[in-house]
Amino acid sequence: MKITILTLGTRGDVQPYAVLGKALKERGHEVVLSTAKNFESLVASYGIDFVPVDIDFQALVLSEEGNKVRKNPFRAKKYLKKIVYPMMADAFTKFYELAKESDKVLFHVKTLADNFADQFPEKMVKADVVPASQPTSAFPNPVFSALPLPAFLNKFTYKLTELGLKMWTKPIREFRQSVGLSKKFKKPDLPSLYGISELLLKKPDDFPHNSFFTGFWLGNSSSELSKDLVDFISGGEAPLLITFGSMPFDSKLNISQLINRLSEELSIRIIVIKGWGISETEALNENPNIKIIDAAAYDKLFPLVKAVVHHGGVGTTAECLKAGKPFLVCPVLHPLGDQFFWGKVAYEKGVALYPQPLKKLTTEKFVNNVKELLENESLYIKAQELDVQLSKENGVENAVGVILGQDNTINNK
Repeated sequence: MKITILTLGTRGDVQPYAVLGKALKERGHEVVLSTAKNFESLVASYGIDFVPVDIDFQALVLSEEGNKVRKNPFRAKKYLKKIVYPMMADAFTKFYELAKESDKVLFHVKTLADNFADQFPEKMVKADVVPASQPTSAFPNPVFSALPLPAFLNKFTYKLTELGLKMWTKPIREFRQSVGLSKKFKKPDLPSLYGISELLLKKPDDFPHNSFFTGFWLGNSSSELSKDLVDFISGGEAPLLITFGSMPFDSKLNISQLINRLSEELSIRIIVIKGWGISETEALNENPNIKIIDAAAYDKLFPLVKAVVHHGGVGTTAECLKAGKPFLVCPVLHPLGDQFFWGKVAYEKGVALYPQPLKKLTTEKFVNNVKELLENESLYIKAQELDVQLSKENGVENAVGVILGQDNTINNK
């Protein structure tokens, strides 16, 4: 069977799908993953075929115009029309052509592939790691979960996503017309697959019968930790790990000074994974108790640290849970974005502190939060208990079973 996987976004929107693709290929299927051209090497590392599309969201976000939009969302409409729409036109066309020649198509909601799913609904499957497009009264849309809205408005928050999608009406109509499809259509009811563990977030009772929470889509990295990193870790007590992900962000605090002060006041060792928001690290390099790295395999690194401070992406959250490590989420996207949502869900499970948005942090608050993170024994007990439960769950195999119609394990309400 030929299986196509379509996704767009940052690394966290690509890697889980590459993990899934590798598992499907190991079952003997022909698998191709199509996403932004800058992820070619990542996809290749999983041994599956790659079809690039002419859009690089990371480059767009880092561009001068993208930076202006990030600071002033009212510029978004002009930016979309001038730069993003033409790039997405290329993506729409390639996604559609791949879908036509495939037996099964898994697609991330960001690809907007449901706008041509009416042509072959029998082979289209929504596949996401954030439940932001299927309304439920159980919890608010994760993207808007930090807004102070009462619980009875949970279902309404999903309407906000629909409003955002309206800006794509014209480009989608133009795309459909360009490939000979009617501009008027109705999106079909499609099965939905979520790379989420019910041990963290229960599947809502009001989700449709063809929606599945399979467990996290996590894989084992083939790369090893560098010798200098291993030497640092083994040179003393288990260090704290700090990473703020692959998105650029702004902060009133000097992050390097903040980390240095953290090391000195709490007398701890720290590993810092550089992201786009932590660019000035000269001051940190002078501290022998701080190790700066560009990247590392999370599945190899996380089990060796004491605790983690991170931005709140669901992939990083899942890696913390898999390693049995407590954490503090400091969302870099706030109040919009799903990072706060995962931090709060983990807090309610007792494996993390209450999330603290980076833009609202003070030095004193950050130091006090990290001190609690390192000393709160309850967090460690809960994290290890959840780790034991997660070790019995194989989200990738569960997802493969659903995709291939062999599911006997997932609770399908």
